[in-house]
Amino acid sequence: MLFHRDLGGAGKPPLVLLHGMLGSSRNWQTTGADLAAHFHVLAPDLRNHGSSPHAATMSYEEMMDDVLAWADAQGIARATWLGHSMGGKVAMLLACRHPARVERLVVVDIAPRDYFWPGHRQSFTAMNELNLADLASRAEAEMRMEGRVPALPLRKFLATNLQRSAEGAWSWQINLPALTAAVPELEKNPLAAGDVFPGPTRFIAGGKSAYVESTDHAVIRAHFPAADIRTIAESGHNPHMEARAAFVAAVLEPA
Repeated sequence: MLFHRDLGGAGKPPLVLLHGMLGSSRNWQTTGADLAAHFHVLAPDLRNHGSSPHAATMSYEEMMDDVLAWADAQGIARATWLGHSMGGKVAMLLACRHPARVERLVVVDIAPRDYFWPGHRQSFTAMNELNLADLASRAEAEMRMEGRVPALPLRKFLATNLQRSAEGAWSWQINLPALTAAVPELEKNPLAAGDVFPGPTRFIAGGKSAYVESTDHAVIRAHFPAADIRTIAESGHNPHMEARAAFVAAVLEPA
């Protein structure tokens, strides 16, 4: 069963937050607390991430089934589902295939199309090359990955997936081999041509991000005819962290 964090708001309508690739529920703790004024906010770790179980395979169908089984175990028959990046693809698939489980859909900085990002592959190369046997600290890991990943914020994000045992040994908390193998699959559009969710939907894009372009709006509305598309001009790919107040307002604002 998936691990999750309860970020507050018990007794209010449920809001489920799904993190992106190499993220976890801990990425949502601050923003989740903001949203808990309006919802009962729950954030699971997807398979092979955070504190959830590891599995040999990783597809969008499997992640969708995981979160539905988790929701059943929590007694959640219907919820608002909010997914960022990879988690947004999971949420889109769930909404199209199980619309009765979705009160409202919020998709953050991702579109229903294929992606190919060399930066993803460089990040995985850097993590797989990192020798953990003689690693002293996360800061040292960030330094060692610089040749493959020039951006310090991204190196810091990758290093959050390192954990240290009581004996001082470092390991990856994520299932790095399974995730590395799954990258080509996870870059694909999870939706089939006939997948449609007619219910209330909001897409939130970062104005400084290239993940959602104006050319994506037509395909978004083909699958989500009620979609309301908002752009947070000052944000990149992570508006829930880069422009938190504007992001929370965009989630809460009525259509």
